[in-house]
Amino acid sequence: MGALAYITALNQALHDEMARDDRVCVFGEDVRIGLTQTTKGLHERFGDGRVVDTPLSEQAFTSLATGAAMAGQRPVVEYQIPSLLYLVFEQIANQAHKFSLMTGGQVEVPVTYLVPGSGSRSGMAGQHSDHPYSLFAHVGIKTVLPATASDAYGLLLSALRDPDPVAVFAPSALMGTVEEVTGELGPVPLGSARIHRAGEDVTVVATGQCVHTALAVAEAMADEVSIEVVDPRTIYPVDWETIRASAGKTGRLVVIDDANRMSGFAGEVLATAAEQFDLVAPPRRVTRPDGAVIPYALVLDQALLPNGDQLTDAIRAVLK
Repeated sequence: MGALAYITALNQALHDEMARDDRVCVFGEDVRIGLTQTTKGLHERFGDGRVVDTPLSEQAFTSLATGAAMAGQRPVVEYQIPSLLYLVFEQIANQAHKFSLMTGGQVEVPVTYLVPGSGSRSGMAGQHSDHPYSLFAHVGIKTVLPATASDAYGLLLSALRDPDPVAVFAPSALMGTVEEVTGELGPVPLGSARIHRAGEDVTVVATGQCVHTALAVAEAMADEVSIEVVDPRTIYPVDWETIRASAGKTGRLVVIDDANRMSGFAGEVLATAAEQFDLVAPPRRVTRPDGAVIPYALVLDQALLPNGDQLTDAIRAVLK
């Protein structure tokens, strides 16, 4: 297929699925002009009835999407800033997420919550820099974090077809990245990890843009250690079998995750490893600090985000 940009992959998945299934519709702010580029061209192709610019009220259009899904549509809700999810967490976690269970499966709520621009974008300051995917996984919402263009396409496609609410986080740091794709694109099952690089000595579980950090470190340390890089791709459900098999092979585990340390995804992986994995060294994690609030100053911004130097130190620590 050739070179595919991450942002193009998200846009193409929406175009393809809206063409395939006329129940798919899009709600959000400035989605008709495609301000984030994710929804570019959808309004021209599919019209007013399926691409709806909403008022500046996340609570209103998130609830609208829940009702539309209950009525048989398959809405996509786009949020321009990840921190806006805090405003609508009640509607998502307590209403859309639970309604199928509370009705004994009689009513499905197939909403996709799409967050382009989440996390690790320099200079976005305190209220625009959070990466709250662990919060959604904590309450059992299907949560997606693609690291490459092909996975962005495939995981979004699966989210759009899923009968349950799915949150799709698309990090800003990845929007301009390009992947050389061979073969045809297709859906990627939720709950299936991807091994980006095979190795024998250390398993690095990396999420989102941290996958690229891990691959760069693995290449830089190739003469020193053989590193296997595993991308969970979905934060919930987790492909524990792939992670367990990799850690069982190498005996050593490091997790790098662009979220706060306390109660984050990295901590869940380490806890599961402690309970279930056979390791030869204590596992390590590289994350944002506890309760991190990202400042506007770029030097401080970068100092709080997980980086290659921290990952290199953690890998060397588990090798001792």
